[in-house]
Amino acid sequence: MIALLALAAPAVKAATPVGQHAASTPSMFGAVFMLLVVLGLIIGLGWVLKRLPGGAFRPAEGLKVIASINVGAKERVVVVDVNGQQLLLGVTAGGISALHTLPEPLPQTPPPALPNLKQLPNFAQLLSQKLRKDS
Repeated sequence: MIALLALAAPAVKAATPVGQHAASTPSMFGAVFMLLVVLGLIIGLGWVLKRLPGGAFRPAEGLKVIASINVGAKERVVVVDVNGQQLLLGVTAGGISALHTLPEPLPQTPPPALPNLKQLPNFAQLLSQKLRKDS
């Protein structure tokens, strides 16, 4: 039986040429097309997740963190605005506890502004002044 199979094996190999069923190498167009398909899927799934109810990307309405400061490795003190009322909360690894209700809101701090790049001194002038002082 084994001898019969050994004689039949070379005939099967000769009937199918090597590499006939192998996949051809992808072209550059195919690789770029598949990359665009994957990127499109990522963007499309992000769009769908954003519009689902209870999505994690949407901020809660009426709830806003005003200020936060670390007081330990896993402990924080947070001021939260809940529909116009500000609460001072203690946040730990074990839970969250209300520390105080603020009678009046904290003053708003202006958002940090980017420096005006047109008013910066010329680097070449600063370097030449520094080199003159050192010599």
